[in-house]
Amino acid sequence: MKKARLIYNPVSGKEILRNNLADILVAIEQAGYETSAFATTAEPDSAKNEATRAAKAGFSLIVAAGGDGTINEVVNGIAGLEKRPKIAIIPAGTTNDYARALKVPRNNVKAAAEVIQKEQTVKMDIGKANDTYFINIAAAGYLTELTYEVPSELKSIFGYLAYIAKGAEMLPRIKPIKVDLKYEGGEYQGDVSMFFLGLTNSIGGFETIAPDAMLDDGKFSLIVVKTANLFEIVRLITLVINGGKHVNDPKVLYVKTSFLEASVEDENKRMMINLDGEYGGDAPMRFENLHQHIEFFANTDEISDAAIQGEDELEEQEAGQELVKEFEKLQEEDKDTPDDQK
Repeated sequence: MKKARLIYNPVSGKEILRNNLADILVAIEQAGYETSAFATTAEPDSAKNEATRAAKAGFSLIVAAGGDGTINEVVNGIAGLEKRPKIAIIPAGTTNDYARALKVPRNNVKAAAEVIQKEQTVKMDIGKANDTYFINIAAAGYLTELTYEVPSELKSIFGYLAYIAKGAEMLPRIKPIKVDLKYEGGEYQGDVSMFFLGLTNSIGGFETIAPDAMLDDGKFSLIVVKTANLFEIVRLITLVINGGKHVNDPKVLYVKTSFLEASVEDENKRMMINLDGEYGGDAPMRFENLHQHIEFFANTDEISDAAIQGEDELEEQEAGQELVKEFEKLQEEDKDTPDDQK
């Protein structure tokens, strides 16, 4: 029988995971897995270290139960390994962006565990920032710093309201920072108030920040906000809420890229990088999209076809690329052939 390791945060979601542990284990076992559980501790990298151990021990599935931070740790525990188990998620955090993107139930942990029984998966792109991995978003700039300033207890109690209150407080003191951003097919040098690299269309509870993001196409959605003007930022936020119309605004750079090299023009200026809601180091930093790197269980019936590339389309693209290479090779050989031998 296949083996699954449940890695859960016992204090996440008002201890909802601890209180429903038996139902979760039964649901996983009904999917055909011999299941055991590990409760994370306050020790640094608790979930990450257990994920690495379980992967090396031959577990074919790791179930990450908790908030997006728990999922991030589990991914960091296996992303660098050559042989990586599948991952299923049981959300019990504040925003649960990743569960929203995978259409995993966010208000019923038993139903979330039962998604495994459907045997539907997506090979998800994973981000790499220098030597650290992230699952959903990398960001920098003054507005992104509000995630550091909202106390964890307020996040748990008030959720989005805590972020909105802190964001409103910070807006008047947003300042631009001069950056150099190199991405696939271009470069931006100039002032920004923030930039995002998104892997899904669900960022901070919104599904319209990167409205056409795909989960498995090997591309980040890069969003650069060029203005630090209070009224222009409020206008852009309104456009985000109003169906993602900000992507066409001249104050926003919106492109798809497989990598990003981010640095600050003034070496005396500091730009902190946020990875999945937590501090992940300072610029300069290189971000790389690891194409279809980890297979996640998901409710693919409910995910838009436009959000998943899938293996068939990938194979067609690869076949097309090979055809182009062969054609270019024939052209080069034709150039080297004397006219009287053609």
